[in-house]
Amino acid sequence: MENLEFSEPVSPSGRYFNTTLLCAYVFGFLESEIPIDDSQTMYLFKDVFLPINPRFSSIMVRDEDGEMRWKKVEVKAEEHIKVPIFPKNESSQFYDEYFDEYVSRILMEKTPQDKPLWEIHVIKYPTTSAKGTLIFKFHHALGDGYTLVGALLSCLQRADDPSLPLTFPSRRPNESAVRAKKGFFRRIPSAVFSVFNSISDFGWSVVKSSMVEDDKSPIRSGEEGVENQPCVLTNISFSLDHIKKIKSMLGVTLNDVITGAIFYGIRLYMEEMNSEKGRRTKSTGLVLLSTRNIGSYQSIQEMMKPNSRSPWGNHIAFLHVSIPKLTQSSLSNPLQFVWKAQKIIKRKRNSFTVFLIEWLLDLELKLRGHEAVAKHIYGTLKNASVVISNLIGPVEPMALANHPCKGLYFTMTGGPESINIAIMSYTRTLRVTLKTQKGFIDEKLFKSCMVNAFEAISKAAMEMPRSKG
Repeated sequence: MENLEFSEPVSPSGRYFNTTLLCAYVFGFLESEIPIDDSQTMYLFKDVFLPINPRFSSIMVRDEDGEMRWKKVEVKAEEHIKVPIFPKNESSQFYDEYFDEYVSRILMEKTPQDKPLWEIHVIKYPTTSAKGTLIFKFHHALGDGYTLVGALLSCLQRADDPSLPLTFPSRRPNESAVRAKKGFFRRIPSAVFSVFNSISDFGWSVVKSSMVEDDKSPIRSGEEGVENQPCVLTNISFSLDHIKKIKSMLGVTLNDVITGAIFYGIRLYMEEMNSEKGRRTKSTGLVLLSTRNIGSYQSIQEMMKPNSRSPWGNHIAFLHVSIPKLTQSSLSNPLQFVWKAQKIIKRKRNSFTVFLIEWLLDLELKLRGHEAVAKHIYGTLKNASVVISNLIGPVEPMALANHPCKGLYFTMTGGPESINIAIMSYTRTLRVTLKTQKGFIDEKLFKSCMVNAFEAISKAAMEMPRSKG
């Protein structure tokens, strides 16, 4: 029998993210402040990247018992590190077009199953956003966004002082921990409402995943095989400091402001595209969440421990959130979308729906197998209108092999949704990445509506009368 140097079984989630129905990828984009010098590529490839995790040098194989396992193989750099050639000595605006076309193409391509499931694309040409860009393409079977961004960050150092660790924005205290400090009888009503809301949300989520589709609308084509159709990637950058100022003015959280602005932007786009039906359309956002109870990224060594609090792999669930409808009053006062987002987020945060959904997927896996779970997840994505996810990036500027990192963002592919919104913070910037179905979504108008939504909410917040005293 052939010797398997590394024969860890493929996790259940690794299997259902790599099926005929669901083949998903996570893309990480690292923008450089200076032109990319690829002379250190082989060193970074062999001595920094591959040692992160044995899965980066392994493929999926079926053993004698029919079980899928990771088998270690020889990794050839030229099969995984791609350096495209564009015309020389052109303007950054010209390279913007080449970059966008190249990205749209690799978003659609699948990696060969007989080679490790990742690629690195080195874009050495300057765009209006950066002097050069590294694109990391990871199959979702290798891990979720948290895992793979954590792996990527392990290759980087603080630009100001490499001897110091990267730090991340602090999270608000765990709600359950805060409630635990209250008196027993004061907690009873809150606990009862939490149980009721959790069961109600869980039931609605099951129905939405299996039976009830969103209306076809300007943000949901409802076509078969959207995941195999071309898509377009656009980016918006917002000042975190400015969003924090809005947060302070309104007395809400950053998530409340960001979510409210995104929902408002979506409804503005629907209004522009179809004013008659846009306001009445029932649309749902599917929010992807990590089920890890941690505040920031753990080291790769910590992720690989058997009983790690943040284990390597896929640990995600999803929540259905109804996108508030646009009314005449919310048009004149866009802050209503922030208040509605605050109410929704508070309710969801106090429930345990995410863990019920994770339990349901585990149960379905045991009873029906990974193909059934893949079908369930695919149906969940297909029945919603928009998929939203977010990751936190470091507070300090980073560098890779002495290349200062100007920007950091991500996206995901493989799902049948027409719009995917990925949000990531890095230093003092919030990056909102829009992946849209080409030919169906007007990506320029959609981006414009998002920008207009943030600006309208900002203007309304700044014009609010300040309380005295």
